This record gives sequence, structure tokens and C-alpha cells, in this order.
Amino acid sequence: MPDINHDIIFNIIWSIVLILSIQGLKSFLFKLIHAKTEDVSAFHKAKRVINFSAFFITLFFMVLIWFQLGGSFSTYFGLFTAGIALALKDLLVNISAWFYILFKHPFEVGHRIEIGKVKGDVIDQGLFQFSMIEIGNWVDAEQSTGRIIHVPNHKIFTDYLANYTIGFEYIWNEISVTVTFESDWKKAKKLLQNIAECHAAVLTEDVESRIKEASKTYMIYYNNLTPIVYTSVKENGVLLTIRYVCEPHARRITSEIIWENILDVFNEHSDIELAYPTRRVVN
Repeated sequence: MPDINHDIIFNIIWSIVLILSIQGLKSFLFKLIHAKTEDVSAFHKAKRVINFSAFFITLFFMVLIWFQLGGSFSTYFGLFTAGIALALKDLLVNISAWFYILFKHPFEVGHRIEIGKVKGDVIDQGLFQFSMIEIGNWVDAEQSTGRIIHVPNHKIFTDYLANYTIGFEYIWNEISVTVTFESDWKKAKKLLQNIAECHAAVLTEDVESRIKEASKTYMIYYNNLTPIVYTSVKENGVLLTIRYVCEPHARRITSEIIWENILDVFNEHSDIELAYPTRRVVN
């Protein structure tokens, strides 16, 4: 028993030295690569390779260190690993999720995703968590808030995941314009259709080719990709909704350009007025 205890302490010390050495080497390589390359994407790919290699090198040497004690240590080692597995259950699940992300590629660095109630652009992937620059929340049109959110890898198993980038690399956006009941809403609808086609129709050919490519992997099919304007009625006027395709990161800029065009065009027509909440009193 004294020999076993001595060997356990000796191997714990070696394990700590191994882990600290690997972490130090990783930090050195990260700084070296970051200083040598200006390509952010290449740096993060190299970072993932280093993390992946470091994990398996550490695992390999840990096995060599602990299993050299032989059969007499098997009972102690079994109890030790069982205790570690119980205590580090969440970490082990995160590692399993990391393998899933690594090989199945549900998302990659640079993709815009929504997982659970969090939306953002993925900026880093690690062994236990991935990081995103948050979008939306208190900011309109899914613009960046500037906050970095760290999400445990195991969320990939428990929460729904929406990827804005992979597969069909575009999203549908809508702009709602309400004109008064007294306005010539049919003319307004034609004007909005012309505006939408002017700004969004140029994407149609590229979108069609992307859908054709994505259909090899996913059951994605759209009959009509050209911009369209829908009509409905609200309490304060006729609601005309422009629906068009845009890139995920371009929602706000395309909305701004289209709205500025709408204001300029409507200003040229006295028989079209934008509606707003009003109250009428009849004597």
C-alpha cells in the first residue's frame, strides 16, 4: 500500500507538469501564429487544429503515466475515473459535443446562428464552449450588440440550432408600409413593387444557383424568389408588405435603402400618404 500511494502522488505530479507544459506550448503557438498571419480565418483554423492535437497528446501521455502501475492499481484507477466522470459530467458532455461539432459541422467560425434564445456570429470554438458576438436583443434588425456570449458545447444537444449561413445562404426579410384608406393604395403597391425589384431582384440569379447547390444536401425548394408585395388591412390603413431575399448581414442596410427610396417616391405623389394612428370625432 505505501508503494501504491507513493506512485499515485508521483503520477499526479507528472500529470500536473504535463498539463501545464501542454498549455504553455499552446499559448506560445497561438501567439506565434497570430503574429505571423493576418488572415483571421486561417488563424482560427490553426487554433482549432492545435487544440485538437493538444487534447489527444495530453490524453495519450496521461494514459502512459497512469497505466504503468499495472493491475494492482486497476481498482484504485477504476474508482478514480468513476469519481472523475461523475464530478466532471458536464465537461465530458461538452467534450462529446465538441467532437460532434468538429465532425458534423452544424456551424463554423464566421457563421451566424441562433441557439436557444441567443443569436450571434460565431467567433471561436473551444473544447468546452464556443463564443459568439451577440446580435439583436435590444438592437434592431439583428445588428451586433458588441457583447461576447460564451455557450457551453452541450447546448448543441439540448437546444434548437438555426444556422443563417450554411445551406441556403440567404434569408427572407419583410418591410411593412401602411398607407391611409384615402390613398391610392393600388398605385402605392405598384410603386413598392418597382422599388423592391430595383433593389432585390439582382440577387435572384445568385440565389437560384445557391438553392440548387443546397438542394443536394437539404430539401430546399422555392417557387418564387422575386420580390413581392402583399396587401392586408389594419385599423389605421392599408398595409402593404414587401417581401424580398437578402443576405443575413444585410438586413438593416437593405431596409434603410428601400425605406429612403419609399419616402422619396411617395413624396412625389400627393394621392399617397403614410398612415399613422389617428382618432376621428364625428358630430
